[in-house]
Amino acid sequence: MKKEDTSILTDTFGRKHSYLRISLTERCNLRCTYCMPADGIQLTPKEHLMTADEIFAIAKTFVSHGVTKIRLTGGEPLVRKDFAEILEKLASLPVTLAVTTNGVLVPKFLSLLKKHQVSVTISIDSLQEQKFNQITRRSYFQKVWDTINLLVSQNIVLKLNVVLIKGFNDHEILDFIALTKNQPLNVRFIEFMPFDGNRWNKTQLVTQKNILDHILTQNFQTDIIRLQDAPNDTARNFRLRDHLGQFAIISSVTNPFCDSCNRIRLTADGKLKNCLFSASETSLLETLRSGASIIPLIQKAVGKKHAARGGMDTFEKLNDPDLHTQNRSMIKIGG
Repeated sequence: MKKEDTSILTDTFGRKHSYLRISLTERCNLRCTYCMPADGIQLTPKEHLMTADEIFAIAKTFVSHGVTKIRLTGGEPLVRKDFAEILEKLASLPVTLAVTTNGVLVPKFLSLLKKHQVSVTISIDSLQEQKFNQITRRSYFQKVWDTINLLVSQNIVLKLNVVLIKGFNDHEILDFIALTKNQPLNVRFIEFMPFDGNRWNKTQLVTQKNILDHILTQNFQTDIIRLQDAPNDTARNFRLRDHLGQFAIISSVTNPFCDSCNRIRLTADGKLKNCLFSASETSLLETLRSGASIIPLIQKAVGKKHAARGGMDTFEKLNDPDLHTQNRSMIKIGG
């Protein structure tokens, strides 16, 4: 596929966006407290969601202008009935493919994921079954744990995402790191972020400093090795000496990586978000269905991207519910 001018994906701060995250659905078979409001969400009517062909058409446009990596998210992307068709279509493009999932349905698609060398990220926020059930409002712990072991045995590139919430699961930090002792896992600790309906406040934050201080108090002072981060990486990567795997910290709230951000998001209903924190969106699907070019819309949306966190560049703004409740709930954005 011929690459065209990449300038439409370069914002006013010189950041080139080569990583597209596509939400396939707003539906999920879990109900994680930090992602979905307790009373659920109003689902978008099916006719307003992107079809497999529309997803491919939009993705193809992005790839022709410089996107080199596509991650499929949700909701839970694997609950979509045409997931296999979508993946096969996207695999025909010259991109690296990845998927973020809760792990429940992964075994059903194992051969397809292996065929297209799809890297997998599983969200799991507790290693204690009771707490896992509490935060997900479901009882799939053993199924998710079996999936993790299956992927490790199949040598599939695997990351575990752990959203830390103070007083809930922050005491499990060392338990998660222990998983990297003899397995090639990458455990990534993520700061709790504000979205509509998740009742965020900064007292629940477990920061990068909190995490490292906690590890240091456990006699690991000489054992933490700071690793080289990949270009545009959202995570700051570490490894404990003599551990096969590694751990990372994604501190989007207290220590953001906005200056090197190369990510852009497409929601399941075909709206472009230039930042996870941004409340503004640009509908590509309506224009695509009308037969007009979506390129000017992409260029305009990328050009309007703020320097940091969708314009919420201070704690005062982050702590203002009138600002972060203007955004969608996380499940309607895409993880």
